[in-house]
Amino acid sequence: MTIATESLVEALKEILSDDQVSINQAIRELHGRDESYHAMSLPSIVVFPTSAEDVSKIMKLAQTHQVPIVPFGLGTSLEGHVIPYDNGITIDFSMMNKVLEIKANDLLVKVQPGVTRTQLNQELKKYGLFFSVDPGADATLGGMAATNASGTTSVKYGVMRDQVRDLEVVLADGTIIHTGNLAAKSSSGYHLNGLFVGSEGTLGCFTELTLRVYGIPEHVMAARASFLSINDAVEAVVSILQAGIPIARVELVDEVSMKQANLHSETNYKEEPTLFMEFHGNEAGLKQDIEFMKEIVEDHHCQSIAFEKDNAARNKLWDARHNLAYAYIHGYPGKKMMVTDVCVPISELANAVHYARQQLDAFGLPGGIVGHVGDGNFHALVMMDMDNPEEVAKANQLNELIVMYALERDGTCTGEHGVGIGKLKYQAIEHGAALLVMEKIKLALDPNNLLNPNKIVKLEEQGVNL
Repeated sequence: MTIATESLVEALKEILSDDQVSINQAIRELHGRDESYHAMSLPSIVVFPTSAEDVSKIMKLAQTHQVPIVPFGLGTSLEGHVIPYDNGITIDFSMMNKVLEIKANDLLVKVQPGVTRTQLNQELKKYGLFFSVDPGADATLGGMAATNASGTTSVKYGVMRDQVRDLEVVLADGTIIHTGNLAAKSSSGYHLNGLFVGSEGTLGCFTELTLRVYGIPEHVMAARASFLSINDAVEAVVSILQAGIPIARVELVDEVSMKQANLHSETNYKEEPTLFMEFHGNEAGLKQDIEFMKEIVEDHHCQSIAFEKDNAARNKLWDARHNLAYAYIHGYPGKKMMVTDVCVPISELANAVHYARQQLDAFGLPGGIVGHVGDGNFHALVMMDMDNPEEVAKANQLNELIVMYALERDGTCTGEHGVGIGKLKYQAIEHGAALLVMEKIKLALDPNNLLNPNKIVKLEEQGVNL
C-alpha cells in the first residue's frame, strides 16, 4: 500500500467507521469486475456508505486527494461500467438498501440505490403493486437507473428512464441535489432526470430514487409460439405491434438458444425459433387480444402455440428466458460470453436479426440470438475462449459488424446495457457533434474527471491513480 493510499484510508476512517472502509484483497477483487468479458482492474479502496451525507463526504475527500470514484451496485453490468481502470475509490451501495416509502395512492415508491428489483417487488406486492422494469438480473435500482435498464416488459411499460420521477444525486463536489419532484409532469427547467438516468456514474452518485409503480394486472397469460424461421417470428412481432395489441412482453429465442434453454432449465420446449409472449389485462380484454394475436402469428407460419395459464408454468417459462445467459455459460465451460446489444427501428428488425445470425454462423462462433424484440432490441450471445486471440478477434469483429449495421440504419449501439468501455468507441459515430455537448456537460459537473472516468465520454485530463 502506497503512502498516498495509507493517507486516504486514514482520512476516510475519520469520516466513516472502520468497517465502512476496506482494502481487503478479496473485497477489492469482487469490485474489480462485472459480468462482462472485460479485463479486471482493482479499486484501491472500497467504501460502504449508509447515507447521502456519507457519500457527500467521500466525494469531497476524493476532490481533495484527486482520486477517481466509481459507484457499484451488484456488478451485474455487461460493458465494464463498474470496473475501476483508474483504480481509486469504489463506492459500494449495498448498505443503502431500504425501501423508504410506498405512496400507494400516487403509484410511487421511494428507495435507496442498493434496493434490488426483487426486494422492491416483494414489498410492493403487499399493496397490490409491482415495479415494471425487468432486465433479468436481480440488479440494484441505482444500477438500473445508472444504465437506463429495460428488459422484457419495456414494450408495454417503458424503460427505466420512464419510471424515474425524482433522484437524489451527490455531485462531484459533494453537493446534494434533487432532479425532479412527485408531480406526474413538469415544464419547469431542464429535464435533469433524463440527463442523470443512463449517465453510468459519470455525473454523480444516486442516493435515493423515486419511482413509478403499477397495479398488479387482474389477469396474466403467457404463450410460446414456434416458427419455421427467425424471419417469420420477427415479422409476426412487427405485425402484432402494428395491430396495436397491448402486449406486455414479447421475447425472441432462436433455435440454438431453445436447445440451450432445454438443457439448462430442464424444459422440453420445441427447439424452433420461438416467441415468448405475455399479456396483461382484464379477462374479456385478454381473450380478445389473444384471439387477434393467434390470427396474426398464423399468417406468419406459426407452427404451434402453447399457453401457460398457471403461475408455476409461467414462471418456469420466464426463468428459462432469463437464465439463457447462464445456460450458455454453463454449456461452454472455460469460455466467456460477449453479449451484443443493439436496437433498431421496428421496420429494420427482421433484417437486422437475420444479418446477426448470418454473421454468427459465418464466424463459426457458438452462440444464439435473443432479444426484447417488441422494442427493436436484440442480442447475440457469443461464446469465446479468452485465451484464444483468434476467437477474441472474431468476436470483436462480429460485435462491430452488428453495431455498424444498426448505426447505418439509424439505430443505436446499445439498447439497454449501456456504454461503459465496451461501446465507448462507437459514441462519436452514433452521436457526431452531440458528443461534444456531452463532454461539456461532463466537464461542467465533473471538471476534474474523477467520476467513473473514461466511461461514456473519454476526456484528456484524468484523475490521479493511487
